[in-house]
Amino acid sequence: MSSLFHPRRGARRFLAALVTVSMSTAAAAAGAQPAAAAAAAPWLTVSGGFASFAVPADEIQNAMGNVSSVVVEGNFGPSFNVSELGLVRSGTAWTSMIGPLPAGLYYYRLRGDDTKIVKDSTNPTSVTSEPTWSTFLVPGDSARYLADVAPGQGGKIETITYPGATAQEQRAATVWTPPGYDAHRGRPYPILYLLPGEGGGHADWSELGRAGQILDNLSVRRRIEPMVVVMSDEDDVSRSRLPRAIDSRYHVAGDRGHRAIAGASAGGVRAVRTALTRSGAFAYVGSFGGVFADESLRVNARAVNAGARLLRLYTGNVTDPAYNPTYRLQRRLGKAHIRHEFDGVNPDAGHNWKAWQENLADFAPRLFRPAPNHRRSPGHLVPRHEFTPPAPGTTPTPWLTREVNGDTFVTVETGTEFAGAKHVTLWGNWAPGGSWVNVPFTRAGDRWRVTVGPLKPWFYYYKYIVDLASKKDTSNPTSITTEPTWSSFLVPGKESRLLADVPAGKGGSVNRLTYRSTVAGEERSAYVWTPPGYDPARPTPYPVFYLQHGGGQNYTDWLEMGRAKQILDNEFRDGSLVPMVVVMGNGNVPDFPKELLENIVPAARAAYHISDDPAQQALAGLSMGGFQTFDVLKTHPGEFAYIGTFSAGISFSTTADPTGYDPTAINNGTKLLRIYTGNVTDFVYPITLASMAAFDRVGIRYEFAGVTPGPHGWDTWQKDLIDFAPRLFRTDAS
Repeated sequence: MSSLFHPRRGARRFLAALVTVSMSTAAAAAGAQPAAAAAAAPWLTVSGGFASFAVPADEIQNAMGNVSSVVVEGNFGPSFNVSELGLVRSGTAWTSMIGPLPAGLYYYRLRGDDTKIVKDSTNPTSVTSEPTWSTFLVPGDSARYLADVAPGQGGKIETITYPGATAQEQRAATVWTPPGYDAHRGRPYPILYLLPGEGGGHADWSELGRAGQILDNLSVRRRIEPMVVVMSDEDDVSRSRLPRAIDSRYHVAGDRGHRAIAGASAGGVRAVRTALTRSGAFAYVGSFGGVFADESLRVNARAVNAGARLLRLYTGNVTDPAYNPTYRLQRRLGKAHIRHEFDGVNPDAGHNWKAWQENLADFAPRLFRPAPNHRRSPGHLVPRHEFTPPAPGTTPTPWLTREVNGDTFVTVETGTEFAGAKHVTLWGNWAPGGSWVNVPFTRAGDRWRVTVGPLKPWFYYYKYIVDLASKKDTSNPTSITTEPTWSSFLVPGKESRLLADVPAGKGGSVNRLTYRSTVAGEERSAYVWTPPGYDPARPTPYPVFYLQHGGGQNYTDWLEMGRAKQILDNEFRDGSLVPMVVVMGNGNVPDFPKELLENIVPAARAAYHISDDPAQQALAGLSMGGFQTFDVLKTHPGEFAYIGTFSAGISFSTTADPTGYDPTAINNGTKLLRIYTGNVTDFVYPITLASMAAFDRVGIRYEFAGVTPGPHGWDTWQKDLIDFAPRLFRTDAS
């Protein structure tokens, strides 16, 4: 849940009660099991790709002291990059849920008030080089090489120690030996040295890279030559004491043709430099996201080519700081006539273990045997040029970049007003299903800059979080009335076509309607959409659709956030929408049925040529507006023949009581009662399911639209409106 739903004005009590009830049931909806003692309950539950966090507030207090903000920092962001998932204080716990997450290994930790970092003490996994991290695996076909093989089929992983540079120093390495390793076989095993990134440790490839599982799976499938793999954090493997220690303990080959080296990030740079400067050391070399400095290559190309059977480069997408350096390096290698291969750009991962795991799975089968091919990995791209976003200070922002495969990335830059900030992130709806995560900015001189993606075609909204305070991107001219710090942009494409503007002059009209609210005791406004060609003098009045907002919002939100005008314009142009008038009123009142029927409806009828026939009237709302819609259905059954509820229920309870609903009047007077909900990340999900069960008990007919992929947010409700509006006011013949 994001700041989109902070209660305020008339919605405060509504949402306060709703959050208290629904957050306590969210974990159960995702598959969490209750524990006998709260202290022993796991903070993280994973089910069906959804990760649910519930951290006892007293545990946070004990570990962090008093904090106003708690996030889960993990690789949940686009491209598997690290981002922050905000937790919400709900009763005795800090909670949130995200998903469905793509298959893969995830690592995370808790952060309070930007500076206080805590490990999940209930998760037994650990990362040696980063003691505050924990991990979990989301299984799936795309992560099949990360899964454990059947017992007894895999290789063996062990940690060895060996002397360091001085007599007092002891160093360690992680070693994988293949299934059936035989220290006495006639032919010694080839050897691969794997290096971590900057600041990493020898265990990183095992704990974060899942190297043991990757190598086990490749071995079981007979895709790799049996080899010994040594994971080391030595800066210079060939000149350290590690090779001597390995040679003395394992049955490995000593010749160059049976030795390989590869590394992630800084480890990749070290591997390539070794190949270029000591061409007799390794025959196979791989760089997984190495960030190479722009330096001239003064090497003996003939010696390098003679010594290296394979020099293969890898990089992630444009969010990877290795993208441009790798592009430049391969061009320099080409000009120096040094043979090499480029795996292309991984479009789905950045500078992280997701990319490097895939790199290892591609690189290892190419070692010590004829390569299966010399092609790029499936789906990888050939970059046409370097990634060059606009110069600092360019306005307006954000800047969209479209890659050769059609993927879109957005780059956002702050102004200089935050030059002195310590922690700046970009909050937006780019997590799975339209959930919200904060992506960290990187300081760029006196500004902050970040690139996020790939983003599917859709509507996005965002804000800065600067040292815990929400700030607007003032270089983006868009604005949201109820959320002054938000900005927005649209990624164009087939999936977002209905959210895009129609050509000028081809859409309907939006006008402001003012009316007197006897419930609120003030003048109020509504927005009204009329279809293209609206004729106030036509013989037959138009059907009318009343569309309501949620808690903490007002009549402006369906236009500014819901893209209602664009949706209605496009569906009308497509011929899927019956000509109608759509009224978006202000529902922030204690008695909505009275406000609607005594104030909004009469004002709309006085100003527009609309029907008063219940069969030609529709009502729908999101969240609070959906609860209000159910209330109207209860108190005035048959007044609106078409009813839609988006992420709502008949009460705040998961044991919904249909008392007061008249099944006969509702069934006779309602042509369509269609109920929508987001997935389990929508905190109203269990309440919606309970409400439908209550209707089943008393015989109220309804349609369930199925689960809309997404949380309690605009991504979900836009899809709901897209589905609901074309169903209104149609005769059997149409």
